[in-house]
Amino acid sequence: MNYQNSTYTDVSNQCKLTVKKIVDRILRSGKMSRQDHILLTSTVLAEGNVSEVNRRQINRVFDRIQTGQLKLIDW
Repeated sequence: MNYQNSTYTDVSNQCKLTVKKIVDRILRSGKMSRQDHILLTSTVLAEGNVSEVNRRQINRVFDRIQTGQLKLIDW
């Protein structure tokens, strides 16, 4: 049983890292494409729920869109 809990924790941590990497790449480039959106959305949905850590990462993207610091391309 401990092995399964450990596995789920590892997968959850991997998703958190992946969301952060995707968000960081989007923010570094200053652009978000439809493909970036699909990748970010599918990664979050694969986890099954949105953790507080992931929510904060995604809010960084929304904040930049709202302030005009992030350009949406290929929409």
